[in-house]
Amino acid sequence: MGKINWTRVLLGGLTAGVVMNVLCIAAWWLFVRPSLIATLQALERPAQETVGATVLMVVLFFLMGIVAIWLYAAIRPRYGAGPGTAALAGIAAGLMFGVFPDIGWGLTLRLIPARVWAADAVMSLVVMVIATLLGAWVYKEETP
Repeated sequence: MGKINWTRVLLGGLTAGVVMNVLCIAAWWLFVRPSLIATLQALERPAQETVGATVLMVVLFFLMGIVAIWLYAAIRPRYGAGPGTAALAGIAAGLMFGVFPDIGWGLTLRLIPARVWAADAVMSLVVMVIATLLGAWVYKEETP
């Protein structure tokens, strides 16, 4: 069993972060944002989109990518290298960073319809799996 190659975790995580930033921003604008904006307008609460929030999300996507590739590197000795293991790591990360928080927000903020949270959860899970697959492709373990 090899040691985790932290340089490759970082490189793979940054790769996953780039993929997540591109896909999440595109999917957010196409699938989630229109429903959320319409809901907020109906509630007479305009969306408050700020540059600071956008920058924070970009940074968080990079951090989530690094964590997803670290998870792939951690489970790789048990499940084997390859896309199946990367998909499992992506599903686990997608559940932790997307689906579970959306369920929590959906149960807490009931003014926003469940379909908005469901769309965000599905989008997050799909994007995380794709990003982890591509980031894991960059990861190579150290040899003893």
